[in-house]
Amino acid sequence: MSGKKITPIVMENFEAEVLSHKGALMLDFWAEWCGPCKGLSPIIDEIANELPADMKVCKTNVDENQALAQQFRVMSIPTVIFFKDGEVVNRFVGVRDKQDYIDMMQSL
Repeated sequence: MSGKKITPIVMENFEAEVLSHKGALMLDFWAEWCGPCKGLSPIIDEIANELPADMKVCKTNVDENQALAQQFRVMSIPTVIFFKDGEVVNRFVGVRDKQDYIDMMQSL
């Protein structure tokens, strides 16, 4: 267990935290009012603590960061976008099994 925290992403830190990250990163697009997002949130927390230290887990609130949601064409939430060295490589729309997220991160 690394005890990592989830990095909150806003437009101002997006480039530094996401695009400049070397290695695997998952970014969860969520909203306070979204039921499925609330169900996914504890799973994302567990994943952040279980992945190796070089893998990063981030979240962005779509209501507060609409430009990011538009930039990545997020139409439904939760949407988790996976990055490798700052490049988008995959996305999951809706809630998946915890292991699906872990497997995707480990394959990057």
